[in-house]
Amino acid sequence: MATLTPAMQTMIAEQLNFLATADEHGNPQVGPKGTMRVLDDHRLIYNEETGKQAWHNLNDNHKAAVAVVDRPALKGFRFEGTAEFHTDDDIYRDAQAFAQARKLPAAIAAVVINVHRIYRLDVGAVAGDLIEADPE
Repeated sequence: MATLTPAMQTMIAEQLNFLATADEHGNPQVGPKGTMRVLDDHRLIYNEETGKQAWHNLNDNHKAAVAVVDRPALKGFRFEGTAEFHTDDDIYRDAQAFAQARKLPAAIAAVVINVHRIYRLDVGAVAGDLIEADPE
């Protein structure tokens, strides 16, 4: 899996992250995920609270992209990977504790995104450049 650098991890923690998915017909869906956070150096996690479009899409094809941008700095990243679901294990229990501590709705599931590719979303000539990808 691709590695989340300390700078990437800080941006994920400090900025609003957006999750992009596609349905079974290829129609895109994107929305903010206020509970997105770093699980470890190779994975992101968020609490699925609504069970609506993104949940449906991820259950269908497991493909996810997360974009985060620090607008004043004109820097950002896109993390692409595959989702897995946790509903009855330590990861899920930690997600429930995360929600409870912040007075958020209980999670339907903890969604873990295994990061396979990372792209730069900075302004200028480097926009869209691949930073790291799993070996093929």
